Amino acid sequence: MASRDEILRELRLAPQWRLRARPADPAPEAPPPPAEAPAGARVVPLRPAGDAAQRLARIASLDWPELAADVEACTACGLCRTRKRAVPGVGDPRARWLFVGEAPGAEEDARGEPFVGQAGRLLDNMLAALGLSRREGVYIANVLKCRPPGNRAPEPAEAEACRPYLERQVALVQPALIVALGKSAATLLLGSEATIASLRGRVHRYRGIPLVVTYHPAYLLRNLTDKAKAWEDLLFARRTLVQAQRDAPPAG
Repeated sequence: MASRDEILRELRLAPQWRLRARPADPAPEAPPPPAEAPAGARVVPLRPAGDAAQRLARIASLDWPELAADVEACTACGLCRTRKRAVPGVGDPRARWLFVGEAPGAEEDARGEPFVGQAGRLLDNMLAALGLSRREGVYIANVLKCRPPGNRAPEPAEAEACRPYLERQVALVQPALIVALGKSAATLLLGSEATIASLRGRVHRYRGIPLVVTYHPAYLLRNLTDKAKAWEDLLFARRTLVQAQRDAPPAG
């Protein structure tokens, strides 16, 4: 296992992996019919969303096993037609750290777990440098639970359709700190279209929970010089967490 110093050097200097060039975002088009779904995709008939208020109330009452099953069965947006697997989230259900990314990629879509590709390996190294692991003390989720075609950015309607699931995950985990990875996560959680550069280095709040914004690991693979900035953000997040715990009223 790499030492902490080796991990830090990797984060600051040379990449361990290279991200393939992403294909250009496709022009907006109507969701394809089931017959045109990609090979291997699980075809799900799209059902009407029904009463939005009832859906919100139902999701807000779900526990972990029920929540995962509900995500798997979700047809609230057209992404259900082209996904292979839904990707609810992974990690410690009572974690202090909650990391929120953008959306599943190809490997995540195939395996049903977030951040398992190249960006995921970088995230694991970043967590290890902090003495953390995705299996203990950390929970990882995405804005979208299904992969967008071509790995494009989430559309507003898709993010809104998935919002109740993320809100329920936050309520179940009850994290002490949230780290928004990239613009899509920051936009959804903060309701702001501000740039990552303008949001970094400050403590924001999501439903009273301290929230820190940093770059998405996939972005860091394409922009190596910003790795040092991301490491600074994680150190800032750790200091924020320590301060939040000091300020918390004593239990009982």
